[in-house]
Amino acid sequence: MSVETQKKTMGFQAEVKQLLHLMIHSLYSNKEIFLRELISNASDAVDKLRFEVLSKPELLENNATLKIRIGFDKSSKTVMIEDNGIGMSREDAITHLGTIAKSGTVDFMKNLSGDQKKDSQLIGQFGVGFYSAFIVADKVEVFSRCGGLDSSKGVYWSSKGDGEFEVATIHKADRGTRIVLHLKAGEDEFTNGYHLRNIIKKYSDHIALPIELPKERETTESEEKPIQEWEVVNRASALWTRPRTELKDEEYQEFYKHITHDYENPLTWSHNKVEGKLEYSSLLYVPARAPFDLYQREAPKGPKLYVQRVFVMDQAESFLPMYLRFIKGVIDSSDLSLNVSREILQKDPIIDSMKSALTKRVLDMLEKLAKNNPKKYKDFWKNFGQVMKEGPAEDSSNKEKIASLLRFASTRAQDGEQVLSLTEYLASAPESQNKIYYLTGETYAQVKNSPHLEVFRKKNIEVLLLTDRIDEWLMSYLNEFDGIAFIDVARGDLDLGNLDSEEEKKKAEEVAKSKESLAERIKIALDDAVSEVRVSHRLTDSPAILAIGKQDLGIQMRQILEASGQKIPDSKPIFEFNPAHPLIERLSGEQNEERFRELSYILFDQATLAAGDSLKDPVAYVSRLNKLLVELSV
Repeated sequence: MSVETQKKTMGFQAEVKQLLHLMIHSLYSNKEIFLRELISNASDAVDKLRFEVLSKPELLENNATLKIRIGFDKSSKTVMIEDNGIGMSREDAITHLGTIAKSGTVDFMKNLSGDQKKDSQLIGQFGVGFYSAFIVADKVEVFSRCGGLDSSKGVYWSSKGDGEFEVATIHKADRGTRIVLHLKAGEDEFTNGYHLRNIIKKYSDHIALPIELPKERETTESEEKPIQEWEVVNRASALWTRPRTELKDEEYQEFYKHITHDYENPLTWSHNKVEGKLEYSSLLYVPARAPFDLYQREAPKGPKLYVQRVFVMDQAESFLPMYLRFIKGVIDSSDLSLNVSREILQKDPIIDSMKSALTKRVLDMLEKLAKNNPKKYKDFWKNFGQVMKEGPAEDSSNKEKIASLLRFASTRAQDGEQVLSLTEYLASAPESQNKIYYLTGETYAQVKNSPHLEVFRKKNIEVLLLTDRIDEWLMSYLNEFDGIAFIDVARGDLDLGNLDSEEEKKKAEEVAKSKESLAERIKIALDDAVSEVRVSHRLTDSPAILAIGKQDLGIQMRQILEASGQKIPDSKPIFEFNPAHPLIERLSGEQNEERFRELSYILFDQATLAAGDSLKDPVAYVSRLNKLLVELSV
């Protein structure tokens, strides 16, 4: 290989310069991760070739034994990582090696604090791919040729990590990529075969293709120059095909990092092999944190798909429902064709069976995590709870199981961070309670202090407090749990069932009947601002509240529809008043109808604000309130 034509010096992207400066000038203790990252990249390149070869077998170029080789030279102080994967064109090298594109590296840049000691520790967590080579090297050279291109269209790339890189067109006979690291002073340990072997076993034993090192042997006096022999130093078998009893947690964790480029260990995983009518293996992981594109439903998602251990698809979205889009991992099927495509997957009945089984496996995995490690499950819920709430609408067959995995804040919690399951809620409820009560709103503080909860505080009944934007939509699909119905405490005519004694019910009816004329008078005053006026059974301290009609949209849903530009159905709230409150007694005694109307609207606007809604005419409210304050001060 030799540098030939179109030699050009170019500048790195600004973020790459920042990253290289940090790596070159940081004293980093765990330098060996550079090898893990470069081997992982080489493995990805081979996987991409395997996928392309399905439709373009000519890309193999009579070089079908796919592998990775790690070489070293003590005299020149160099380390070489070589693969015969898909390779790079000149344009690929400029794009991929001069610009940060990988999401994990972008996350790394966002986490930089400016503290060199802390930032150097981040390198070990993220790995940051190709650029980690500059942890140990003061110069990096790359020789590559993309499969299918003529041997005269190879590319040479080199940089000293000083803000610039050099690129040229070269002649390269073999497909693939060769990276040569010129080690910094003091990094001689990486020219030790025994040390390299240990690093590979530690980080890359799971790589499903051979990783070769030079075979160490003694030379004889008759040999002028020994013939280089290579030996495989990793298991070179797909990790998911091995028995679970043979695998250690560390191996599962390293494999997760390899397939996801994540820097953290997963929260949990499930490894399973299915035999019988369908035959497939699955290794599914729950990440420790949410990816940046979690709420972009159109973004690529799903586990990697292999067919008979041959890589076919990077993100096979057909195997899990949308609400489980955060799950990472590998599926290896023996029942699918090697020429499978996304279109075929969508129509194949085998996929439906596998999707159903894999979905249940994930839900079982989450159930086990919640039971055995509540602290980890709480972390999971913080990251993925809102996505899980999409489940009851999308997956009716697993609605009850999904519901058991949901977590909610409640009136008994000290703050919005403390959450409980529906099972825990029912376990602590009194025997006479035969409903699950909840209230939706914008913030925890708003719903916790809502007047709708006054009667529940009086009776010491726990109410679930739902403040995610998706919650009202969720509850429209979640009608009951374990045979017990959900009741929105702000909707319709509140029925406390067995929580009210017969005496309390009778007394409430008598009070409502005695205040019918006042209710009618308030309805006339408020006119078309409300659909109904009635005595409230919810209130003990506040003068009035607004209830939502049984079939009407709540505040959350109205705001979501408004934000999306959709038309909102006309609806009016129900005005409920507390007949025992001094303000209502004062209102009842008001003889001046105009003043009665003004006071009624003040109470209506206050109830609107307490419900978390905005006033249609805030200026009118302020004017009425100021007028009242002036009258009281006279």
